[in-house]
Amino acid sequence: MDTCVEGDSNLKREHQRLGYGVQGKPEGESAEEDLKGNYSKSDSLVVCEVDPELKEKLRQFRFRKETDNAAIIMKVDKDRQMVVLEEEFQNISPEELKTELPERQPRFVVYSYKYVHEDGRVSYPLCFIFSSPVGCKPEQQMMYAGSKNRLVQTAELTKVFEIRTTEDLTEAWLQEKLSFFR
Repeated sequence: MDTCVEGDSNLKREHQRLGYGVQGKPEGESAEEDLKGNYSKSDSLVVCEVDPELKEKLRQFRFRKETDNAAIIMKVDKDRQMVVLEEEFQNISPEELKTELPERQPRFVVYSYKYVHEDGRVSYPLCFIFSSPVGCKPEQQMMYAGSKNRLVQTAELTKVFEIRTTEDLTEAWLQEKLSFFR
């Protein structure tokens, strides 16, 4: 993407005026190439890769045959810059799940939920829940927010929700969110 985030063009001009290269590179070291790529919106957040083992776990989870509620909780490994599996649960209600989430740290959850529709039909939607509690460190918030879309795409999920406090995660909340999907 060759477009700049608004305000970044001023930063680029200031870097050029002062003789700085982009991203700390001296002037003349592929600075022009970097000027095109390093100021895009997608690069403004840290995007962590998804651990290959987690990718396989998510694939298996998607095709599970069990009919109970189940969850995969994932976290960002800051040192490896990677989204990794933290814990996996079988037969867990939304209320039990919320007690497993840290109150002051972000987490990603993929939740397989037995949903009974108003007309009596039963489905097992896979829900992506981004727990992003108020009061987290800004650096953590950015790493998780920047990695969320890649993880959602990797897991091929369409029911994506966010909670700002673990107390929000209840059966009633989840049923209300799922009622928008018919």
